[in-house]
Amino acid sequence: MASTPRVIPFTLLGRGDVGRVGGKNASLGELTVHLAASGVPVPPGFATTADAYEELLGGHGLRNRIQEQLDRYHEGAPLEEVGAGIRSLITAEPLPDALRDAIASAYEALGRELGRSDPDVAVRSSATAEDLPEASFAGQQDTYLNVRGTGRLLTAVHRCFASLYTDRAIDYRERMGFDHLRVALSVGVQAMVRSDLAGAGVIFTLDPETGFPEAVVVSAAWGLGETVVSGTTDPDEYTVFKPSLKDPALNPVIDVRVGAKRRKAVYADDGFTETVDTSAGERARRVLTDAEVRRLAAWAVAVEEHYGCPMDLEWAKDGNTGELAIVQARPETVQSRRHSTTLRRCRLTGMPGRVLTEGTAVGEAIGAGPVCRLDTPVELDRFPAGAVLVTSLTDPDWEPIMKRAAAIVTDHGGRTSHAAIVSRELGVPAVVGTGNATDVLHDRDPVTVSCTEGIRGRVYAGLVPYEETETDLAALPATRTRVMLNLADPAAAFRWWRLPADGVGLARLEFIVAHQVKVHPMALLHPERLDPADRSAIAQLTEGHLDRTGYFTDRLAYGIARIAASRWPDPVIVRTSDFKTNEYAKLLGGRPFEPVEANPMIGWRGASRYYGDGYREGFALECRALRRVRDEMGLTNVIVMIPFCRTLREADKVLDVMAAEGLRRGENGLKVYVMAEIPANILLAQDFAERFDGFSIGSNDLTQLTLGVDRDSEALADVFDENDPAVTRLIRILVPRAHAAGRPVGLCGQRPSDDPAFAAFLVGAGIDSLSVAPDSFPAVKQHVAAAEERRSEEGRTAPAGTRPTSAHGRPVAPQ
Repeated sequence: MASTPRVIPFTLLGRGDVGRVGGKNASLGELTVHLAASGVPVPPGFATTADAYEELLGGHGLRNRIQEQLDRYHEGAPLEEVGAGIRSLITAEPLPDALRDAIASAYEALGRELGRSDPDVAVRSSATAEDLPEASFAGQQDTYLNVRGTGRLLTAVHRCFASLYTDRAIDYRERMGFDHLRVALSVGVQAMVRSDLAGAGVIFTLDPETGFPEAVVVSAAWGLGETVVSGTTDPDEYTVFKPSLKDPALNPVIDVRVGAKRRKAVYADDGFTETVDTSAGERARRVLTDAEVRRLAAWAVAVEEHYGCPMDLEWAKDGNTGELAIVQARPETVQSRRHSTTLRRCRLTGMPGRVLTEGTAVGEAIGAGPVCRLDTPVELDRFPAGAVLVTSLTDPDWEPIMKRAAAIVTDHGGRTSHAAIVSRELGVPAVVGTGNATDVLHDRDPVTVSCTEGIRGRVYAGLVPYEETETDLAALPATRTRVMLNLADPAAAFRWWRLPADGVGLARLEFIVAHQVKVHPMALLHPERLDPADRSAIAQLTEGHLDRTGYFTDRLAYGIARIAASRWPDPVIVRTSDFKTNEYAKLLGGRPFEPVEANPMIGWRGASRYYGDGYREGFALECRALRRVRDEMGLTNVIVMIPFCRTLREADKVLDVMAAEGLRRGENGLKVYVMAEIPANILLAQDFAERFDGFSIGSNDLTQLTLGVDRDSEALADVFDENDPAVTRLIRILVPRAHAAGRPVGLCGQRPSDDPAFAAFLVGAGIDSLSVAPDSFPAVKQHVAAAEERRSEEGRTAPAGTRPTSAHGRPVAPQ
């Protein structure tokens, strides 16, 4: 052993040294040696070697005594008893003198490098089989922060060695098929970043929930980073769009969610750390600026490019210097293993019961079973397989229970908490950060945990029927007709990135307003017209925004940007708000600004609002958000679409207002479409084509206004039919007229999803695109391909000089 180093500085390590110092320390060495040129700062430090650990195990037959305990476990001895026994054996064995001297010498040298004696350091375990692409050992062993002095350091190192045999680590290696005694432990000693005075968190170089590869997701909380990893706090979350990150003139931060951040870890007066409450100001305030988020994301992408795979990193900000640093990096091990051409979907098929609680959704799946509420993980016998685990938060000690659960629900934590990371790896759906699960969910009550309805996961009362399906996306046929998506919920947009869609044919801005903003824009502009209750509610909702209209444009821009990023660079058609007056009035603060109409469906809606005195200021905020997404974030694939434009005069007025707000058609590639949902849009198609760059048929309104039928009338439901000859004839009129003017025509509506014959009619009519709900996409894609094949066959067999006809016997318009 004399010739084998017991301690190695990070500057002499690289990723090929996993066998010597474990994945965590090898990665820190790799970053230190190779990423400095890219400006990625890593605090200095050193690592003990696997040989040093083996030297400890060689003393007094310790290895054999550990094997005896493991044999007892395989013969049925309780895990808790075996784990405690092995840890006691290791801590009772003194560290070899040569190892103690090597650690003390390296610690003294680190102090000289930092310019201070007895520097505070982080002491982290690094197993020699950890952080491989096929398995993540994150969190399995112990970490100690704010360690000062040689004596405390040696104690922390010894405890780390023993933590190789925590109950959760033993269980994990058993599950992953690792031989316990073939895994050694290295200990990393790294200069502390004083993030207890600032903040810290986690970075993923893809969306950790969906695997969307063009996003970097940064989580941040006040204090030391352990609260984010452990899930004891609900962090901020910032989403960065990688393509825009490349252009220094753009702001690539496309989404910001400010977390509650109720707790933070700080230095304790008597050494090590403690967790304390945050202040009200800290809870409302962002941890990072956009510039800091951008810097961290750029470093993360540089690390990802160097490693050649998605990465999971930890960062910290020093409160004394204001400097940021990367303190850990490891390959991401969940999404990177998914088969990218297979779409797995779960959906509720029965009527959901009452929503008992909700939080952040993890896992894109559904689980159901009886509630089992636990305060500590030692009650393993109390937990029946297939139950729903409900607890305040989890740490690695919970993993033996978590793998038995049908679903997991926690009071605390975000998408990068321990509960979230392990749930994804286990394939178990989880709802984290509910705030009240342990209060409202009771033992043995049956519940259904759904993580398939966007970013918010819900816990429903009762056992709700659901189904799971898988679609091989590689088997979907190619089509000449573009098949696009209708997307409304920005939180769910990344979920569908694997679908081979041709863009988004309809993104409803009013959905973002209703669910992300929640406030009537005019109420933010004219609070003097509100009653005290609404003013108070809006003040609470917009806390942290000095300019409350900034709250509206922030939330709206972030929502649009997530949808646009999910399909980049394909076109994303964003329809400006199309609430009816009765729907606008339901928004917070909306009633004073909306008239009471007898028939809102054909009242003050769409284009007529945008130039009118009662809403023009509100439309200006919509334009401001759209301009920010296109011009500042760089998502120029956004096409703006105007709904319910009754006359040419209205079209001119709306375009003038947009131009005055910085959205001038043609500038920076801006295209503006119009909804074709009023017969006037079709009768005057050539004139509308002079003003707009494309048409999108709104089949519901077009049917309503063609047949004179209220689309919501139950009494006339049998009359309302998009396939009525009057409606289909209007479509056949529009397509060739638009094409003659060089304008594309699409249709966004549910009918092609429900009726393959209607989809075939549209293909026969020469439509350019269909836009459907994501869950309908595979079926519609196949229907369109079949219709195109039939049309092609008809063209091949038609007598010379004739044109193929649609299913209705009329000539098909040219593409």
